[in-house]
Amino acid sequence: MAKQSGGNTAAKVEALVRPIVEGMGLRLWDVVFEKEGPDWYLRVLIDRDGPMDTDTCAAVSHALDPVLDEADPIDQSYYLEVGSPGLGRRLTKPEHYDQLLGQRIRVKLFRPNEQKIREFSGVLESRQDLMVTVRTENGPVEYALGAASVVRLCDDEDLF
Repeated sequence: MAKQSGGNTAAKVEALVRPIVEGMGLRLWDVVFEKEGPDWYLRVLIDRDGPMDTDTCAAVSHALDPVLDEADPIDQSYYLEVGSPGLGRRLTKPEHYDQLLGQRIRVKLFRPNEQKIREFSGVLESRQDLMVTVRTENGPVEYALGAASVVRLCDDEDLF
């Protein structure tokens, strides 16, 4: 199980890598700095409208290496991984919700809401400021962004 590190490191790296990723015609989905076992991993998740391929990920990795070496934003040693957020990607930022309006998502709340619901899935209907509305088969469910422990895109359901 990966242990997330403070967002401060990820935020510093995001500021460094965003112009490079966007300059290559891609979207920066997220930057995650986490510990797995004894090792630290810096994961830069990139996205685009079409399918992602390993050549694109490798090109981004090669473009980021010298910038990260020069800026040296991370004290300890780490492995750099550049990849796609993939199927079942996590929604962690307000702009993720905006990009995926109309898509099916799965939500786990930290605590059950007023209707005693803690986990649900449905179509992402809207995001207004920090409030999200999901249309479920039992009607709309609204929750605050900070109330969700995990939100994932359900684009992999057809595979199973």
